[in-house]
Amino acid sequence: MDIVCHVITKLELGGAQEVALYTVSHLDRKQFRPILITGPGGLLDEAAQRIPDLEVITLPELGRRIHVVGDLMTLVRLILLFRRYRPKIVHTHSSKAGILGRWAAWCAGVPVIIHTIHGYGITPAQSPGVQRFLMLLERVTGWITTHCVSVAEADIERGRQWGFFKKNVSLIRPGIDPRPFHGHVGRETRERIRHEFGAGPNTWLIGTVACLKPQKAPGDFIAVAKQVCEIIPHAKFVLIGDGELRPMVESLMEQLQLQNRVYLAGWRRDVPACLSAMDAFVLTSRWEGLPRAILEARAAGLPIVATKVGGVEEAIMDYRDGTLVEAGAVDALSAALLRLHQRENGSPSGKSRWVKPLPKEFHIEEMVKEYEALYCELLEGSREKPLPQAFRFIR
Repeated sequence: MDIVCHVITKLELGGAQEVALYTVSHLDRKQFRPILITGPGGLLDEAAQRIPDLEVITLPELGRRIHVVGDLMTLVRLILLFRRYRPKIVHTHSSKAGILGRWAAWCAGVPVIIHTIHGYGITPAQSPGVQRFLMLLERVTGWITTHCVSVAEADIERGRQWGFFKKNVSLIRPGIDPRPFHGHVGRETRERIRHEFGAGPNTWLIGTVACLKPQKAPGDFIAVAKQVCEIIPHAKFVLIGDGELRPMVESLMEQLQLQNRVYLAGWRRDVPACLSAMDAFVLTSRWEGLPRAILEARAAGLPIVATKVGGVEEAIMDYRDGTLVEAGAVDALSAALLRLHQRENGSPSGKSRWVKPLPKEFHIEEMVKEYEALYCELLEGSREKPLPQAFRFIR
């Protein structure tokens, strides 16, 4: 049985975290023994602890922000952990854990080092100097990476342009289980949730599921709500999620007098039921990998209006009810929603939704199968090659 260590910065509610948790919980225990290494304070920490046959190791110094002393301590602790457990594979997720985890694995002589790109840590919100530094760091770290996995073809193309990898990259989608989103929750449940969100029977309810952080641009979501609500009196918006920008969002809602038109639902674990209560879905992200929220909205049969970032276009390219605009284009997002409302004659769409089956590549069971196949292929290749002298020395 081969030990596989997954490393992720923090188990907050998000696509990368849910992918990592599902993978470690569903790996074939006859072939692999999973270990999960993460930073503290994530909303999914308890869920990780409940996974059978999974050892969870929390590193207090592993955090999102760059901290030289803390990051060096994390690097050393990771090296010691890898030398202690001697995993055959180290699989990293997220930018910070991806850099520290891969270098620690290389220093400890781990035979196979894999990194999944859930979107890049190089973002439009950073200064050019920071972007150049992070590109250099990713490029150099790519030299010691056995294989990269991307959730979107767009990120593979971008990574090649930036010189992060050449041929050692695969596309594995961040799948979902579409079945809970296909089921009918019942009229009573739908009306109860709509009432909780402040929506009546004739309300046109537009919603999103997103962490309140710069990547998701919640300020754009509020700006879109302002424009749409000025024209459609019976429109309301609901934002499912929470995060660091909540005070900014609340302040903006008060400034624009939207307290009665936008509902902040916080994090919810009944997302399928919440989506069933919506009439349209909007995503205002400024950058992405491939957001699972789009897949969930599609599986629920909701009309989707979103920004054309990362792999969003790949997720809805064959979906008839999807409209994409450029990132940050608040006017275009609002106009798309207004056209949708006009097309539907203002009636809630929950009663009759057109649902096209989600392609197999977006099913979460398929994702695990592809990871297992990749692990076996890379392990077989590593057994055929002797470790470099530097690895033998460190070990």
